[in-house]
Amino acid sequence: MRIGLSYDLKLALTPVTGGPDDALEEYDSPETVEAITNALTAAGHAVYRLGGGKEFLRKVQEQKLDLVFNISEGLGNYRSREAQIPGVLEMLDIPYTGSDPQTLAICLDKPLTKKLVAGAGVKTAKWQLVSNCEELSTIDWSDFPLPAFLKPACEGSSKGVRFASRAESTDEIMRMATELLTTYNQPVLVEEFINGDEITVGVIGNDKPKVLGIMRIVPKTKADYFVYSIEIKRNWRQMVEYEVPAALPAKTLAHIEKATLDAYRVLECHDLCRMDFRVSPDGTPYFLEVNPLPGLNPVSGDLPIMASKLGISHADLVLEILNTAIARHNLVAADCLA
Repeated sequence: MRIGLSYDLKLALTPVTGGPDDALEEYDSPETVEAITNALTAAGHAVYRLGGGKEFLRKVQEQKLDLVFNISEGLGNYRSREAQIPGVLEMLDIPYTGSDPQTLAICLDKPLTKKLVAGAGVKTAKWQLVSNCEELSTIDWSDFPLPAFLKPACEGSSKGVRFASRAESTDEIMRMATELLTTYNQPVLVEEFINGDEITVGVIGNDKPKVLGIMRIVPKTKADYFVYSIEIKRNWRQMVEYEVPAALPAKTLAHIEKATLDAYRVLECHDLCRMDFRVSPDGTPYFLEVNPLPGLNPVSGDLPIMASKLGISHADLVLEILNTAIARHNLVAADCLA
């Protein structure tokens, strides 16, 4: 097949002056692009690197492509930025891997996602959206459960998620929310902090999606609480262990799997996703967020790490995603988990 590869390289982008140090955190490395290219090429496909943004717009029309393998995060500060490339591909009638523009736009909006999954019966922590500083000053925080956790409402790759993002008081909520509103120029999500295990779940499939694995992130240094923050992800080898399968009671694992698949279906994800939960001490999983465009860095990506611990190579994971999309688009027969 003639396969295009869409992506946004971190090295090709320039952060806004005065912006946060994690502004480009979600964008890809040459290592990721090379690994995906090699996996597809080794399987006999011709790969055309399309990049993202204006480069993508030009290159995608220069080749007659059978399908695009999409890992592009999109450009700008728009909450629908992950839908940019799939939207163009739909206009050009070119099949692609992963979820469609509507799902991608919804899932980057954490509050909207929580409303939808809660409607499907998936438990979420109590939360409050703060759109601007004026609104922040009018909210009555007296009944909001403490401690709370604050993060930008429409970001991925743990942008704005710090170990210090936990607020112990109403005054801290006010201070931290003001800082986030100013720094990230978007609404802020204030959540009840669930002090428990951090879990991430991989899913592959479409009509009959299946959980690839349930992974627990275990801190190497014990503390009163754990945050899977950007500081941790930047230094994960020294700070955490990845446990697959997660050493949790069978009942808890079954509950996590059901919640994951219920959320996957109501959000109408395609081909793959990674979903995050916190599990309370009583074994109740609380949905945090979903990433229908999970990072595929062969070394540091949570989904590839999970796959490797299950005996699935990075190349095989890439081909599983590809074959799942091929089957969904009815391009050719393919063996897949879908």
